[in-house]
Amino acid sequence: MNIFDIIGPVMIGPSSSHTAGAVRLGRVVNKLLDGADPVKVEIILSGSFAETYKGHGTDRALLAGIMGYHSYSPEIRDALQIAMDRGIEYSFVQQNIKGAHPNTAAINFTLPDGSTGSMQGASVGGGNILVNHINGIEVKFDGSNNTILVMHEDKPGVIASVTNLMHWQYVDLNISNFFLSRQIKGGEAIMTIEIDNLPPETLIDDIRRLPQVTNAFLIRRL
Repeated sequence: MNIFDIIGPVMIGPSSSHTAGAVRLGRVVNKLLDGADPVKVEIILSGSFAETYKGHGTDRALLAGIMGYHSYSPEIRDALQIAMDRGIEYSFVQQNIKGAHPNTAAINFTLPDGSTGSMQGASVGGGNILVNHINGIEVKFDGSNNTILVMHEDKPGVIASVTNLMHWQYVDLNISNFFLSRQIKGGEAIMTIEIDNLPPETLIDDIRRLPQVTNAFLIRRL
């Protein structure tokens, strides 16, 4: 347990679970957007998120995170208007997600080029989060470590090419956790690689250039 777990996050809003955690969930989506503003965002709220999101500011917190703000950013209060000013069409849907944590949000987004993506995660208390789906594929990370997501074809040798690149060209990096998931054999897969230190900016570009890798993202420690 660290000091953050004891005293909670510095934040705008009444609830660490419904505000700070929601911002952090939104910030995961912000990293998947890779610097672009989405043209459309659908936010599905489940459990207590669905019941109290307006009163606790969860709607504003999620949108603020999607736009890149932090849990302590004063812009959270005006996030709905800021999103409109930035041309982001957004909607909130109350829906029971079977088997999900009570504070769960599923966020679907559309980019200007028409491409789409999604993330599902939960705010599990004290501002902490757990992300469990990216683009419909199961993942597992909580944002407490620097995390590399590698989207790739499920082909032999892809994992070795990524880990060999990290070993030989980025020798100072230490992998603390690795998780691989896929929907079907030979289809789309995602590597979740948690590392102890912050990698150089060039790492993600190098991974993206590898054969069978379709995209890669760095989610800095939240």
